[in-house]
Amino acid sequence: MNEPVTITLDGNRLQVAEIVAIGRGTRQVALGATALQRCRRSRRLLEKQLAAGHVVYGVNTSFGPMCNKVINQEQLALLQENLLRSHAAGLGEALPPEIALGILAVRLNTLVKGYSGVRVELLDFLKELINRGIAPRIPECGSVGASGDLVHLAHMALPILGEGQVYYRGQWGPAAAALAAEGLAPLRLTSKEGLALINGTSAMTTIGAFALAGAQRLLNLSCVTAAMALEIFGGLDDAFDADLHRLKPHPGQAEVARIVRQLYHGSRNITERDGTHGRIRAQARGGAVFETTVSVQDVYSMRCTPQILAPVYETVQAVRRTLGVEANSSNDNPLVIPEKGKILHGGNFHGQSVGFAMDSLAMAMATLCTLSERRLNKLLDPKLNDGLPEQLIAGTPGLSLGFMGAQYVATSTTAENRHLANPVSTLSISCNASNQDVVSMGTVAARKALRAVSNAAHVLTVELLAQMQALSFRHAEGLGRGTQRIHQELSRHFRVYDNTRVFHDDLTQFRALLFETDLFDDLSVFVD
Repeated sequence: MNEPVTITLDGNRLQVAEIVAIGRGTRQVALGATALQRCRRSRRLLEKQLAAGHVVYGVNTSFGPMCNKVINQEQLALLQENLLRSHAAGLGEALPPEIALGILAVRLNTLVKGYSGVRVELLDFLKELINRGIAPRIPECGSVGASGDLVHLAHMALPILGEGQVYYRGQWGPAAAALAAEGLAPLRLTSKEGLALINGTSAMTTIGAFALAGAQRLLNLSCVTAAMALEIFGGLDDAFDADLHRLKPHPGQAEVARIVRQLYHGSRNITERDGTHGRIRAQARGGAVFETTVSVQDVYSMRCTPQILAPVYETVQAVRRTLGVEANSSNDNPLVIPEKGKILHGGNFHGQSVGFAMDSLAMAMATLCTLSERRLNKLLDPKLNDGLPEQLIAGTPGLSLGFMGAQYVATSTTAENRHLANPVSTLSISCNASNQDVVSMGTVAARKALRAVSNAAHVLTVELLAQMQALSFRHAEGLGRGTQRIHQELSRHFRVYDNTRVFHDDLTQFRALLFETDLFDDLSVFVD
């Protein structure tokens, strides 16, 4: 087995996709030498300020509304540890271990940027946790997203003290036991280090990164199902012509149209601009022939795919930029800037940008589901499906029920995603004795977006499985270059649903193929 590729963290170049890869264990981390020099300078400035008797928030004072309480020098380490224990107050199910490892990586990247005033020893310890696969148990509920992800990151930091639970070697257990198994001794925190660990946006950013990875795959797959729908129903290619989209030049619209065109290029099923139909006679199983008619325009769920998915595409791009900035930012407080000789108090821990981005991503997933669910309905409704069997039944109608049950999953999950599209980043509630009087709810928004991505995967799974069933009733040799290759690949895993099996099993297996492999991470492999 090949060793994982190592990513060097320096606080400036961590990519969103790399966060996911580190979390999944396919990448390890190293620390950049130049970045460590910045960290040492930052630490020296902090220690110099303390030695001079300066009062620095969260270093020799208490926190939040108790910041006027100055702490004795002998108790500064205990202050940092008490911060972790008191704020490790989360509830709910644990975040998946891969997300917990990703959170460690993002937090390490922000600290190694060199403006947090922590020791290099702490950075090395975080690196070891990541590379040895020791994932903290982080409950899902607790962050208001300003002063950062205090609760989530406190749970993340507990194993540094040898406390809390971790996921290690395939099971949950005490952090102290995992550290001992790896020959690691717990670390005693010093000035500012507890605050620097928890005062930031690393949890919402990492959850967002995993949501984004799923959203990108869903967007790719939505382009595939759009092309397949055009193939099945003999759609008109006018709606995807590059000249049409130059007249309304939203970048996402043009790109979606281009991708779909590439996928069906060379098809004998698509209706050309001269009005000739690619499939006036469509052969079904058993030799039956279904007549189709030439239409001037397709329904919106086919014709308007580029326009509907344009904001989805552009949202995915915007979210990637926002998360990239956040993952490579110094977002704790105060910040230590050695080249200026300053220690600055501010609010870089506030997660409003991430919250907005995550709410937008949830809206994008609701839009994608609506499009997919309507195309699914067209496949199943005998009044709309161009002569295909009702409910795509492979058997005796009435006795066999085809995709009737599966549509309920897609429809109900689409409704749920529309509910999740309601924003949460606008729902600030003052807390912390009104010290945190405007908060972002960015982590709630990120968790919501991750749920919406998972739901959308249900909907797209049903649609593509239904499309494969529809193509089983028709000859697929006339498919375009990209759609033909995709059909061939999926056919290796597809069986016509004929009511002899529990449908759940077919759906879960197909969903795993689509969303637990890298099959649709790069559509260019199907069209090059």
